[in-house]
Amino acid sequence: MKTQSFYPLLQIADIETAARFYEQHLGFSRIFSSDWYIHLRAGGDIPFELAFIVPDHETIPPQGRGTTQNVMLSLYVEDAILEHERLDAEGVKIVQPLRDEVFGQRHFIAADPNGILIDIISAIEPDPVWLQANS
Repeated sequence: MKTQSFYPLLQIADIETAARFYEQHLGFSRIFSSDWYIHLRAGGDIPFELAFIVPDHETIPPQGRGTTQNVMLSLYVEDAILEHERLDAEGVKIVQPLRDEVFGQRHFIAADPNGILIDIISAIEPDPVWLQANS
């Protein structure tokens, strides 16, 4: 199989509110919109995509219907500190404060209006002791 595109399709009740959140706070733009499905593309050099569908749409097999839960989207950015300050000032719900991890990440976790977690990450140098112990 040769994949031409890959994106998460989140099943949520309020797709319009979700789309506006990602557009307003995370720089996504709509590439398709209907009353049951919205497809977004991130700004930047790489066209990352994300889509939302109502959880009971007829195109979803009955055993797969329901809302998406326990999913975390990871977004790598240049500066997690600046993004933390910006999103906090914009009133985005921060569910895990900014912190540095020994394995080489500076990150925080926000939640979108549907409770989907968004891990905003910048790469940092790993702790040398941790790196030596895990090499």
